[in-house]
Amino acid sequence: MSAKKFWLVVMMWASFGASLASSVLIPMDERQANHLKAYGIAYYALQRGTTVDWLLNYRGGSFLIAYDPEIMGECTIRGVTYETLSDANTQNILREISSPAVNMNVVRMERAPRIAVYSPKNEIILDETDAVILVLDYAEIPYDIIYDEEILNDALVNYDWLHLHHEDFTGQGGRARWRESSRIELKMQEALAQKLGYAKLSAMKLDVALRIKKYTAAGGYLFAMCSGAETFDIALAAEGTDINEPMYDGDEQDPFAQEKLDYEKSLAFENFTLEPGESRRFSDINTGRMGYYENGRTTFDIFTFSAKWDVIPSLLTQNHTNSIDEFTGQTTAFNKALVKPSALILGEAQGTNRVRYIYGELGRGHWTYYSGHDPEGNPGRGRGPTDLSLFPHSPGYRLILNNVLFPSARRQKQKT
Repeated sequence: MSAKKFWLVVMMWASFGASLASSVLIPMDERQANHLKAYGIAYYALQRGTTVDWLLNYRGGSFLIAYDPEIMGECTIRGVTYETLSDANTQNILREISSPAVNMNVVRMERAPRIAVYSPKNEIILDETDAVILVLDYAEIPYDIIYDEEILNDALVNYDWLHLHHEDFTGQGGRARWRESSRIELKMQEALAQKLGYAKLSAMKLDVALRIKKYTAAGGYLFAMCSGAETFDIALAAEGTDINEPMYDGDEQDPFAQEKLDYEKSLAFENFTLEPGESRRFSDINTGRMGYYENGRTTFDIFTFSAKWDVIPSLLTQNHTNSIDEFTGQTTAFNKALVKPSALILGEAQGTNRVRYIYGELGRGHWTYYSGHDPEGNPGRGRGPTDLSLFPHSPGYRLILNNVLFPSARRQKQKT
């Protein structure tokens, strides 16, 4: 056979194979070469106007996309594993998932969410270690960085999903006065508050927190990690009360600050106690980081929910493993005794009071709190950014990306 005829046959078989294929499956089990970048492929497909079916609990929460050579090519470029399926194979999978005998479901995603990250925007203070920024960059998912001034100018109406980095919404500068970068950032924030007409930084941060709460109640998706989650709730509960000691704002703390906290205004926590100003911790919401690695690395478990009935928590916990290595942060874990009954615990360290992952609803919107700073961070490694190319299968980072795609899902009411 001549070379020309050989390649003609190859092209004919390739064309024939393509005509038989109807879907592209991106598996999310152990066969996936890069779990984190796979989320970027799903986002890329949504950007192209292609619907994506999220197959909850099927092979680790796989993605099913209509056959598209360009998407397949992008998978190859990004190192993401994919499989082509015939129409018969696709229907067999969907039939298996629909069976009442299995804990699986199909969630259709129809559009790419507009993503904002709440983070400082300047060249002096670079936020190079924020886990969400790191994983969005690695997964090649686009986002905008916005900060206080944009939120106060109603920029949130332009976004579906908002991440709060390790921010201090109480106006105490993160209680990191020994760190030069934190002192510089605090001065810059105080200058901005003054420029915008606020008497104190805490007043501006409270106003920002209230705008974010309003955005969430109106149908937004809020995702907060580490001290950003803890101080957001503290600031809301402390509305109208000066909880800061003179070392932070130059005037006296309200002597009845603790008694005046209104837990009805917070999202996730109640009955918490404020820590003294000299403490590195803000409150007893934070269980602290002591003893985490004395006897080897500990883990926390994400719970399994009914994919057909509890669609949202099932979506938020999709993973290829239920056990995740614990990691620290300024707010390492949430105190289980202080979690409101209205909040749903998605993950915790079994046999302890350490809650790591919480979900709740507010009005027409949704919020998720995730404790700790960096799912692949280690004590003693310094404050440099994590190289996610070393952790392409990180189950801790997968939880973040579940939240990123959450707004894309066709809305379904939780049934239990």
